[in-house]
Parts: sequence; C-alpha cells; structure tokens
Amino acid sequence: MTGQGRNRSSLLITVTGRDQPGVTSALFEVLSRHNVELLNVEQVVIRGRLTLGVLVAAPTDVAAGTQLRDEVTAAIHRVGLDVTIEPSDTLPVLRAPSTHTIVVLGRPITAEAFGVVARELAALGVNIDTIRGVSDYPVTGLELRVSVPTDDIYRQLQTALARVAVAEKIDIALEDYSLSRRAKRLIVFDVDSTLIQGEVIEMLAARVGAEAAVAEVTEAAMRGELDFAESLHRRVATLAGLPASVLEDVGEQIELTPGARTTLRTLRRLGYHCGIVSGGFRQVIAPLAHELMMDFVAANELEIVDGKLTGRVVGPIIDRAGKAKALRDFAQQAGVPMEQTVAVGDGANDIDMLAAAGLGVAFNAKPILREVADASLSYPYLDTLLFILGITRSEIEAADARDGVMRRVEIPDDE
Repeated sequence: MTGQGRNRSSLLITVTGRDQPGVTSALFEVLSRHNVELLNVEQVVIRGRLTLGVLVAAPTDVAAGTQLRDEVTAAIHRVGLDVTIEPSDTLPVLRAPSTHTIVVLGRPITAEAFGVVARELAALGVNIDTIRGVSDYPVTGLELRVSVPTDDIYRQLQTALARVAVAEKIDIALEDYSLSRRAKRLIVFDVDSTLIQGEVIEMLAARVGAEAAVAEVTEAAMRGELDFAESLHRRVATLAGLPASVLEDVGEQIELTPGARTTLRTLRRLGYHCGIVSGGFRQVIAPLAHELMMDFVAANELEIVDGKLTGRVVGPIIDRAGKAKALRDFAQQAGVPMEQTVAVGDGANDIDMLAAAGLGVAFNAKPILREVADASLSYPYLDTLLFILGITRSEIEAADARDGVMRRVEIPDDE
C-alpha cells in the first residue's frame, strides 16, 4: 500500500535546471534520511536542461512538516538547480499506458507545422502524454505518445493527420502503442523504386531502345490503371532476343535507395528476418539479395533459351496477389505471426501485401497505395522507416560507431 495508506502521504518533487552529475545523488541522500518510499521517477534532458520528477510516499507528519522540504530545497540549491515540492495524493503512481504513437518526420519540421498537429489533437480531445526526438538526420523526427479516448476519435484523427501531412508537407504515421509495435520480426521490401532506385525492367528495355514505352506501361501499372500480369507480359515481350549476359550487366548498375544499407544493418542487429518480394526478375535480384544477406526472395523468372531472353516469363507470376502470398509464406517459414510482419512498397501491386502485413508502409508511393497504407513516407531515405518502428537515430549511430561504420553524408538543402 502506498500514498495515503498506513498514515503516509505522497509528495511530488520536481527538479529543473542545468543537467550535471550529482543531482540525483544529492536528492536521494536527503530522501534516504526520512523513511521515504519511492513510488515513481521520470526524467528528461533536452539540450542540457534537466527535468526530474520524483513521486514519494512519506509519513504524514514528515510530508506535512517543513524539515524534509527545507533539506531537499537546500540540497538542490547547492548544486545550482531549482525544486518544487507539492502534495500529490490524488495522482496515480504510474500513468495508464498511451494508446497510440504518432511519428512526425520533416525536413524541416517547422513550429507552424507542429502547431497544426497539436491543434488537431487538442480539438479531438487527444492528450499528448510524452514527446521525444527520434532523429536529426536525414530528417527531423518527433515521436508523440498519445491517449485517444475512443475508436471513433481514432478514425477522425487518422483523417485529420492525413490532411495535415499533405498541407504541411510532412510525414505523419499513426500507430497503436502496444507490445506488438515492439515485436515486429519479419520485414519484406518491394525492390524497384523502394529498395533500389529506378525500375529494372526499364534498364533492360533501354538495351533495345524501348525504355520510354516500357516506362509508360510501368507507370500505368503502378497507378493501378493496368493489370500487373498483363503489363508484365507486355514489357517482357520487348526484351526478346537480348543476350542473357545483359542481366548481369544491369545487376551491376543497380543503385540502392539512400539509407538502405543502414536500414538492413540495423534490422539484422535487432533480429529481424528480412525478405524481398518483387515483380521484377530473380536473375537480376538474386545477387543483390545475396549481398544484402536477405533471408527470403520471391521474384519473377525470365525465360532464357540458347543464351537469349525469349520475351516470356516462366513459373508463377509475382503480381499483386502473389506478393501477399509470398509474405504469408515467408511468415510461415520464419514462424512469425502476420501481426508481427512489416511490408514496404510503392505501387498498386503492393496493395495486397501491405494490407496483409501487421504494418504496411508506403514509401514514396503512388496515391492508390498511400490511401491503404498504415504509414506513408515521402522522403527519399529508406532509413526513415526505422523511426516508424520506434528506433532512434542515436541508437542507430551508436551501434554503427561500435562496428566502425558510422558516417553521415551531407544532404543538399534543396532535398
């Protein structure tokens, strides 16, 4: 029993000022002399400024008297900080957990933009429980833990934040704040324009002078205006007669999306299973998947006869439905429940895969995919995905520094 039980009363002690070693020690040295029970401690340091809150239960006569207050005040003043002490018997010892997490990403996040987010929350009666910075590179990231009162308010909040993101040119992700957010175990990436820059089929088509025509078909398929399987057959037909050696040549030209290696390196450290699900071609993707140490790969296979491409694919087509099936197959093989999976993609053929995943993330995506995704990222850096997963830039860089791979690349101001 705590608080007012057993003739005890609660006090909230709040210390503020310039952070320095010895503050907590000075406070608890005093508290230890007064038969005090520790109920809760919360501390935050921002730019060297400390706010330390300590909730204690003390005998009622001690809590009501002046000796404890005077000694605490003197001890904290000696280390150059300020302190307030107030009764808090009506406060809960521990706050109820937040219901949701909101991650705001921007380059930059202006005070005006964040103010709009805060106003939308307040208008819906959504309380902000905590705010912390999660990134300063390659974008600024803020994570808010909030309490949403009802499911109806949650749906209104989704709509409001989607509107704010577009109007203020920032990314906003709204997720449940639960154990499941911290229990993701399998992540699957689309390849073209997600894990890598550009489209492999267009790079191949350029070898026969059909790049523009193929790009037009690709764009229509990614917007959902054309059946993917039909578009695949039409595009692959343009490759008939090319020597199979071009597959290796194109594979060597592939450029990863900025932040891709950081993302995969970090996810592997956390024990994630990682996979590729692509409407592209296994012969091009397999060497990349091996280099990136992917656990799973699903992709289409080009038919090769007498060392040349026939303009056809063989085997099952990895289309919209095929991508979702691949995700489920990977999850089953890894022994991971679907709610602990993440899927990342950019086009209409990723819709079913993102819908099937526990968390579906649209990355620089077409509008048709953004509308159904759980989170949408619009900056061209794949490692922004990590902030959505609750991983901070400081955690990433601390691990990279230990492994000797820590570096930051200068980003032009106009990006």
